Amino acid sequence: MYDVSIIGSGPAGVSAAIYSSRAGLQTMIISENRGALAKAEKIENYYGFAKPISGENLLADGILQAERVGTKLINDQVLNISYEDGFLLKAKKNEYKAKSVVIATGSNRTAPKIKGFRSYEGKGVSYCAVCDAFFYKGKDVAVLGCCEYALHEAMELLPIVKSVTLITNGAAPIPAIPDDIRVITQEIVAFEGIDYLEGVRFYDGTVLSAAGVFVAIGVAGSSDLARKLGAETEGLKIIVDENMATNIPGLYAAGDCTGGMMQIAKAVYEGAKAGAEVVKYIRKNKINT
Repeated sequence: MYDVSIIGSGPAGVSAAIYSSRAGLQTMIISENRGALAKAEKIENYYGFAKPISGENLLADGILQAERVGTKLINDQVLNISYEDGFLLKAKKNEYKAKSVVIATGSNRTAPKIKGFRSYEGKGVSYCAVCDAFFYKGKDVAVLGCCEYALHEAMELLPIVKSVTLITNGAAPIPAIPDDIRVITQEIVAFEGIDYLEGVRFYDGTVLSAAGVFVAIGVAGSSDLARKLGAETEGLKIIVDENMATNIPGLYAAGDCTGGMMQIAKAVYEGAKAGAEVVKYIRKNKINT
């Protein structure tokens, strides 16, 4: 079991790792990609660089620095977090246990541009199968997505609901979809219903009857993972205190996922603060390191 698992290898995650590793904690970073910063051609507003630096180079240097002080970097995609005598992170390739977690996967900045989507949030549109599956017991539901995260959410729902349909909105689904999960690849026109969601209409004119749609597009975002543990969120933002701590003991968040100014300088500060607070948390609670 690691002392701290950090989800995300951007400036916030790497900064947290540097602080916790230097304090002697067994630290891991789990990440499958380097996010939006890797696409930045030139960065000119971050302290200490007389000349512009590319996002790719800044990220690579940060990861090398974290590895040099003892951080282990794992290439994997976290699909779910639960608490079972420590934090259990279920990922695409493996499972990992940690005494504390820092969520630093950035922020999902886009939402499906589908008619009616926003209208049914909380009224049939959900972002967490583990959290809300019970409310759809014995009902027909759908999962919006096409990849590993969508499949994970569908599998969470299967034992509880009447049926699960994977709706990909035109995207090609991954091949390993079980036979008991129906797949519809048609593009979606609208979510429909009176007071609550009742169905999904597609461009070919067909309508899928569904009491609920669980959104699982791409990979699990920061707020998605936080909700699975019962952490307080506001939209796509994770609510933290001045120490970057959530309302769940041992769970911290840093970077774009906490809202506010989406800049490298803010992410690095919040990551450093989260990393330092994790050290205090482990030592205060006398968790063996």
